[in-house]
Amino acid sequence: MRNTARWAATLGLTATAVCGPLAGAALASPGTAPASLHAPSALVLTIGHGESAAAATPVRAVTLTCAPTVSGTHPAPALACAELQGAQGDLDALSADADVLCTREYAPVVVTVDGVWEGKRVSYERTFANECVKNAHSASVFTF
Repeated sequence: MRNTARWAATLGLTATAVCGPLAGAALASPGTAPASLHAPSALVLTIGHGESAAAATPVRAVTLTCAPTVSGTHPAPALACAELQGAQGDLDALSADADVLCTREYAPVVVTVDGVWEGKRVSYERTFANECVKNAHSASVFTF
């Protein structure tokens, strides 16, 4: 039952993040030009405690829209979008900061990212050893 509720919440947030910016375009008159020539980039990011998304209950969820405009409930949407642009949307390319020292405590934290990046479907899951390792792994994307 927890997974059903998790997926329902994720799908609802994804639909809102992806379709929300597009709703205004649907209401515009046919003769108007689109607001942006870029494909939409809208993501829902979740964090939960556990070894996998299937076993973890999300603790926090945020939305991040990078195109056509930067917005969302992410605490630093402009920085997160810039970091994702620098990695060309590849979440695996986000690397850990070598200057951050974390304890060897094992308290797994799972991050999921679902949505659309530059018009392509994204579904990502990654488990970090603890909160410190997660935060060190990106300057802003996973820090919420």
